[in-house]
Amino acid sequence: MTSLLKAKKAWKVEQGKPLFTPLAGPAYTPEMGFTVAGGIMISYKTNPKDSLIQRSSSPVMLGVTSTGGIFASTILSSYWLEDKLRIYGDFWFKQMADHYYGVGIENGFTTPQSDSTTAYQRNWWWINPSFLWQFRENWFAGVLFDANSTKVSEPSQGVLQDEHYQEFGPDNMNIGLGVLARYDSRDIPVNAWEGIYADVRATFYSSVLGSNNTYQAYEVDFRKYWSIKRPGRTIALQAMSRLGFGDMPYGEMSQLGTPFDLRGYKWGQY
Repeated sequence: MTSLLKAKKAWKVEQGKPLFTPLAGPAYTPEMGFTVAGGIMISYKTNPKDSLIQRSSSPVMLGVTSTGGIFASTILSSYWLEDKLRIYGDFWFKQMADHYYGVGIENGFTTPQSDSTTAYQRNWWWINPSFLWQFRENWFAGVLFDANSTKVSEPSQGVLQDEHYQEFGPDNMNIGLGVLARYDSRDIPVNAWEGIYADVRATFYSSVLGSNNTYQAYEVDFRKYWSIKRPGRTIALQAMSRLGFGDMPYGEMSQLGTPFDLRGYKWGQY
């Protein structure tokens, strides 16, 4: 039976047929505590007859946490037109009890976490599609749209007294447009064993687009992958930088400990 299922899956992959793989299991993050999540990985070819494109994918996840939070997310990676066009997207929602330590590394180190100093309820969502055109082998250029919202309720006294919270208030909607350039020679973008990924982007948020705040974000992301002795055994290196200018609200300042960089830190503490 197992060999028959493997053969059927291999046939579907070869023919470019959709695959639906259930995902479920426990997890832990410093800010959410223990999490039970479930969902499905959707894998498919946008054109089964196109031999030059990889399989597109989109994992859809839903979860609840031991702290009473809920979240949902999907990350789209899709390939079109003989790999001339790539469409990516991040779509996230999170509602949870959270902690705000203030802005800056010093506040992250010195502000004590408690119900009276850092606690608040956070409702956050983020939509971030990007569209890239391959104009030369491995070289891409494109545009992106970014919309995000942070709503604060039940802020503690420590949060209410923070100068950045007082400046921007409890409700921030930010909408921006951006441009990006990318070099991508990875063998398998969703699970690379070899190659280089280098991405440079700039996003501009403005009241003209409906944003509550006007600011700019500049990002650089470099990754290198080495396959060691056999396929699947990989060493990876990543270097990132994100700079913000203008009236950037506290919820959008650069952070460590997010799902997009170094997990292990509390999301938003630094």
